Amino acid sequence: MGIRVLESTTMPCGSTCNRRSSKRRRNSMDVLGLEADPGRPKIPGVPGFWINAGEGGQIHLIGGEQPSPLAKGPGQDPTIPHVALAVADIQETKAELDRLKVPYWSMTGINGPTAEQIFINDPSGNMVELHQVDQCRCRIANRV
Repeated sequence: MGIRVLESTTMPCGSTCNRRSSKRRRNSMDVLGLEADPGRPKIPGVPGFWINAGEGGQIHLIGGEQPSPLAKGPGQDPTIPHVALAVADIQETKAELDRLKVPYWSMTGINGPTAEQIFINDPSGNMVELHQVDQCRCRIANRV
């Protein structure tokens, strides 16, 4: 069956964000003509900002020390650089991962009270986040 991916969000920063955030913000806003998302939730111990990229995407620049206060253990830190994909239904996605015997870990409440994020690693060790499309600020309709 496979997981139904609808959109993507990029998380390309990491610990260098602390030292370069003003340059990254200026590059994103002045040079590329993108706007910061003023609705980014305050995440204690996790500095950064989100940049709106059209109607269906965002770039999340995340900084802070590693491991972050959100880390659940080694390799389970949602602030390390990763790609995020929006899926149609998070429960359906978890069922498919279980069926395929793909290990994952999850967090709820970071981006919203009921927003669940699932994290997997591809065979090369790259982390991928999966979240439900109507539970994130990625889509412009969800930013109001």
